Amino acid sequence: MKIMASHHHSLLCFATWATTFSIVFFCSFSLTEALNGGFSVDLIHRDSPNSPFYNPSETSSQRIASALHRSVNRVNHFKPKSSVSTNSLQTDVISNSGEFLIKYSVGSPPIPMLSIVDTGSDLIWIQCTPCTKCYNQTAPLFDPKKSETYKKVSCSSSQCETLERTKCSNDGKTCQYSMSYGDSSFTNGELAMDTLTLGSTTSQSLPFPKTIIGCGHDNHGSFDKEGSGIVGLGGGAVSLVSQLHSCIGGKFSHCLIPLNSKDKNSSKLNFGSNAVVSGSGVVSTPIVQNPQNPVTYYFLTLEAMSVGSKRLELSDSSTFEDLKGNIIIDSGTTLTILPEYFYSKFELAVEEAMHLKRSDDPSLILSLCYKTSKDDIGAPSITAHFTGADVMLSPKTTFIRLSEKFLCLAFGAGETLSIFGNLAQSNLLVGYDLVKKTVSFKPTDCTKL
Repeated sequence: MKIMASHHHSLLCFATWATTFSIVFFCSFSLTEALNGGFSVDLIHRDSPNSPFYNPSETSSQRIASALHRSVNRVNHFKPKSSVSTNSLQTDVISNSGEFLIKYSVGSPPIPMLSIVDTGSDLIWIQCTPCTKCYNQTAPLFDPKKSETYKKVSCSSSQCETLERTKCSNDGKTCQYSMSYGDSSFTNGELAMDTLTLGSTTSQSLPFPKTIIGCGHDNHGSFDKEGSGIVGLGGGAVSLVSQLHSCIGGKFSHCLIPLNSKDKNSSKLNFGSNAVVSGSGVVSTPIVQNPQNPVTYYFLTLEAMSVGSKRLELSDSSTFEDLKGNIIIDSGTTLTILPEYFYSKFELAVEEAMHLKRSDDPSLILSLCYKTSKDDIGAPSITAHFTGADVMLSPKTTFIRLSEKFLCLAFGAGETLSIFGNLAQSNLLVGYDLVKKTVSFKPTDCTKL
């Protein structure tokens, strides 16, 4: 990715977090871009012909089935064994089995990267040389020795001391991080600072110097060989959105094209003033933060689900205190996962509203399925009732086709975790305001953006 020449003055932004240690990050971008609302990036679906993940030998139903399998495994992502503590921009994002990938560059000169962009994690990390153990990657590994702006973070730095699971290198000079998850994925390496460059949809490349990254030398897990690491969009201090906090006004948004769409346009990821969700039809709900919830995840409060005109409360009591922060909104999970005790009555309500005979899913992934070749099966409208925000889900995404013969309800039951997944978020402009601590929703045809 080339840095476009610019004769404009740079705007220098500082973001400070009042954690145990004060962390100051620097970000700069073209003043003209900033005043014009910043930039946006494309989110290209994994299964789009424009994606490096595209497999022309797979059928549409095979791709969807694979995405759903990965969605089930994704739940383990939220059970970390150990993890990192935790104005306007838009850039390229590519869906990877219900997750998305972003195109960016690291270093000086800038080396192109393609990484999973993840609202369920914080750290920005890539695979680096020398690599003691790395997953197979098509692109060359990043060589920090060839970057003029790469700088190791010391053990005594506030950045290192703020993070959990860090230690000093054998020579006592470099901060080393360790991060692993319940699905056995992990990354180990050194904490560093380098220039991260994002390319906007207006072709202007915007460099952000002194960005905190993890340079992974020992990495393994369910990562695709076409990608290199993860770009975290979570709520923790080292995530991309936190590091750019003052530059983007604490705002980012995305508009996801449905998984089964045949449209060739890309989903979008927006930052700053580009990310403001406004106009008619906008509803907002608080992000719930409490001591028992990891700061990384965006917790919302789901009070009820409606199937047609039938409203089903998640709690039978008169108070919603026990519901506060009961669901994670996540762009990396395909399905929406509801509590086991609630899912059964939700599924029954959907079944009662249908005029077809249910069938078993031969792949054993989903519970409520119908044997039909028709896409329009007269499915009931489904609405998610968050605190202060009634979000009607797109009929195109509440049911998903697993094969030419089977159409299934795109929801599942979870033992401990509830997740509002990306299928349910499709054709919604979803905006995160980390200053007001809200998530907003606006019905939007994402193919038109």
